[in-house]
Amino acid sequence: MAINDAKLAAVEEEIREYARECGLDFFDTIFEVVNYDQMNELASYGGFPNRYPHWRFGMEYEQLRKSYSYGLHRIYEMVINNDPAYAYLLESNNLVDQKLVIAHVYAHVDFFKNNLWFQHTNRHMVDEMANHATRIRRYFDRYGRDVVEDFIDACLSLENLIDFHAPFIARKPRQHPEETEERPAYRKLKSKPYMDSFINPREFLELQQRAREEEQKKREKFPPFPERDVLQFLIEYAPLKRWQQDVLSIIREEAYYFAPQAQTKIMNEGWATFWHSTMMTQKILSPSELIDYADHHSGTVATAPGRLNPYKLGVELFRDIKDRWDKGKFGKEYEECDDYVTRKRWDKKLGLGLQKIFEVRKLYNDLTFLDAFLTEDFVREQKLFTFEYDEQDKAYKIDSREFRKIKQKLLASLTNLGHPIIQVENGNFENRGELLLVHQYEGIELDPGYARDTLRNLHKLWTRPVWIQSVFDGKSGLLGFDGQEFQQKELEEPAPVSEA
Repeated sequence: MAINDAKLAAVEEEIREYARECGLDFFDTIFEVVNYDQMNELASYGGFPNRYPHWRFGMEYEQLRKSYSYGLHRIYEMVINNDPAYAYLLESNNLVDQKLVIAHVYAHVDFFKNNLWFQHTNRHMVDEMANHATRIRRYFDRYGRDVVEDFIDACLSLENLIDFHAPFIARKPRQHPEETEERPAYRKLKSKPYMDSFINPREFLELQQRAREEEQKKREKFPPFPERDVLQFLIEYAPLKRWQQDVLSIIREEAYYFAPQAQTKIMNEGWATFWHSTMMTQKILSPSELIDYADHHSGTVATAPGRLNPYKLGVELFRDIKDRWDKGKFGKEYEECDDYVTRKRWDKKLGLGLQKIFEVRKLYNDLTFLDAFLTEDFVREQKLFTFEYDEQDKAYKIDSREFRKIKQKLLASLTNLGHPIIQVENGNFENRGELLLVHQYEGIELDPGYARDTLRNLHKLWTRPVWIQSVFDGKSGLLGFDGQEFQQKELEEPAPVSEA
């Protein structure tokens, strides 16, 4: 139900005006008050009131319901990247929590609207999700629920095989090699007959012929260059029925919609936490609400041992950026200062902090955010470290407090959202219509179980043998599945290791 409590509606309107005064720019936001069961149902659907039916959503709902019943978690708010945005408030929240959540939501919506990585998302996804649900229900009726759901299972297991940069790249439509026109043979340069051997020497003609043959080889291989968007390649070239193409396109569209949220989790939560704490402490709270707010806010930013809290890391890094640009702690002069006391007391009173964090909010994602602004001073102040599992003591222990290693490990965990980078190398491998994928090996081998499951589900779509090239047990090789059994072949050349 919508907000029908007059006091809560007045609070929401007041906070909306505060948010605008702070410089936040957001879509119109519709708040609805729901009970815990409705909130869990929405959460299981990714925040949407209507999605296609699938057992995965029911499983997630049961997990959330039981976790809530046992007191292990509580969802205070949920907001959808849409225009208008939809946000849900839990009816059992007290007024302090509702104030915090409303302020938090407006900062989220500001981030959705203005961050570069959300610019290509569908701003009417609530309606689009409902359309997807209708189409898939029709396929259930036409082809049988078990058949369609089994195909959806295979598609969902591959949903991370997309190119996260694809929305920003304008590409020409690809052509299958059979659809390309045959190019004419090499042509001689125009000359008089008695000058032909000088104008068109044999070496020149042979060079043209070799170039033509090389070009022909490139055109026989498709795609001509490695393709990161594996789902799009399957939609275009896999022998799928029309309804299967449509289902796979739905899975792909939703994967691209949710991708920016995964790419900006630290920034998005940090930005919302920064602004809800600013507005709550400066404008919204009454003196009697301060203790309750401090208790609940501290729970939001608390960090459990051995875990990274995106709320905590994000808000502290935004605060650090604001402080540095307010005091002028950037640039050549500051970076070259090696006196700890001088750096600590550095303050040129520039007052550029607010301007800078709005610029950061607009242009960065988590990977570039941490790469650009995670400093050694910040790591030291926040007491960040890396840890590894000690086989001898059977426990996790601190591995390093060195800034370079900490930053490297954080960036590695965020690259491609922590997933292995896999590309389509050849759709006609060994000239037998088989599919070859290549894993971009960066020092970490594929999980054997996941690799086999992925190949098994890829085979359901490609219907011909599928292969992946990677490093297995320290050696470069191929792992393949032909629909019946797995095969593994060792390659002579070592797989390249990307430099950190």
